Amino acid sequence: MGYVSAVPVPQPRAARAAVSPGGSRRSLAAALLLGALGATVVLLSSGQIWAEGTASVGGGTVPVEAQGGTVTGVPTALAIVGLAALVAVFAVRRAGRTLVAALLALSGAGAALAAVLGASDRAALDAEAARISGNTAAAVAGLTHTAWPYVAAGGAVLILLAGIVALRFGTSWPAMGGRYERTAGPRTARTARPADPDRPENLWKALDRGEDPTHGA
Repeated sequence: MGYVSAVPVPQPRAARAAVSPGGSRRSLAAALLLGALGATVVLLSSGQIWAEGTASVGGGTVPVEAQGGTVTGVPTALAIVGLAALVAVFAVRRAGRTLVAALLALSGAGAALAAVLGASDRAALDAEAARISGNTAAAVAGLTHTAWPYVAAGGAVLILLAGIVALRFGTSWPAMGGRYERTAGPRTARTARPADPDRPENLWKALDRGEDPTHGA
């Protein structure tokens, strides 16, 4: 009875060991995908036309338009910061990783807010109208906004989600070079430990490895 009850004990541990690396890999892949995709969407959207209108010049009208980067440069800057934080997550550990993951999330939140605010901005078009007409008091007529600011905001939300995933699961992710540091130490310890002459099984293992079991005794 004692032998039968002892057999199932290692099984839950083995199951947890098998599930944990898979879950860690999935969360890691999700954060990388969300962060990289989100930053790409923000950067591409910021180069598109966000606002359009017309300006009066010489008794007529000319079309004016403003790209996202002209309306606000905040989403682009924060997307770059988010990419840097996404890479830095793997170079730090413990509290440092938490701080970098928080920076990643904040970058996404800030970029999303700036993009939404830029969707109703008209200052960039008014400045363009003043430049074209040569009249500093000129204003844009027929102002319209495209959907690109909201596309940029959607990409920023993906960066935010990447930061949230990093905050939640980042402590289980490996750091750069961590795998080699973990495996190097135990191997050194095993080779340096002499066989215990009081334990016959250790003597047989030493002989199988071609070692002298009496060395160091």
